[in-house]
Amino acid sequence: MASMRDIKRRRGSIQSTQQITKAMKLVSTVKLQRARSSAEKTKSYFDCMYETVRSILARIGEVPSPYLHGRTSERKAVVAITSNRGLAGGYNSNVVKLVTKHEGWKKEDVTIYAIGSKGRDAFARNGYEIAEDLSYLAESPTYADAMHLSDKLLREFCDGKIGEIYLAYTFFRNTVSHEPILLKLLPVEKMEQEGPVAMAPMNFEISDEEALELIIPKYITSLLYGGLMESIASENGARMQAMDNATSNAEDMINNLTLAYNRARQGSITQELTEIIAGAEAIG
Repeated sequence: MASMRDIKRRRGSIQSTQQITKAMKLVSTVKLQRARSSAEKTKSYFDCMYETVRSILARIGEVPSPYLHGRTSERKAVVAITSNRGLAGGYNSNVVKLVTKHEGWKKEDVTIYAIGSKGRDAFARNGYEIAEDLSYLAESPTYADAMHLSDKLLREFCDGKIGEIYLAYTFFRNTVSHEPILLKLLPVEKMEQEGPVAMAPMNFEISDEEALELIIPKYITSLLYGGLMESIASENGARMQAMDNATSNAEDMINNLTLAYNRARQGSITQELTEIIAGAEAIG
């Protein structure tokens, strides 16, 4: 049985840890509010871009566009968005599992563009090729950063070096719900259209085919940037939830240790009284 000193030392250690987890929860809460605000401000633009591409693809026939047809290369480029820090529950591991557990993929055919050092390290341990380390984008990405990455991926795709491009990120539903998603960016697949084909939310003087060639690069950029914004919100939401659970667990452990300490203290006092009484009886 642990001594009173050991119990007291352990309780003090857990109390210190609890203060840290409580502070981290507060920081994550503030960051979450900022990230949610940023994601909501840009969501309308991305929704409009998505609907525009969807409506154009629904009403055009077969177009000899490099963005609509797969390349001969078997290489698959995956932009995997994780974080540079841990203590966020399953946020990082869920994204890694999306790629490593994907059926039908060969590890040798997958190239990782790692956004976040946690994902980079995990993929490297699993033997995946890391084409580029973009961990700096996991903190405060800009639209220009997403455009730069999009241009690089499109060049690789058009040159035939990669045949498909995917985005692995975490979609932010609410504070306690974050969904890991693997999204295919290229080649763009036609989506089923139910009912009459809706008009695009924009009017073009050029043909649909020409408009598609101009919009697809912006479409890819918008998906990358949207994924970054959603992932940052999800990361802070996951960390806030994890730190809240850690704080609650620490409180339970402190209560249990306090109870054990009081029992040990009571047992020590009882033993001392018993020894004093026995000594007094022996003298008397």
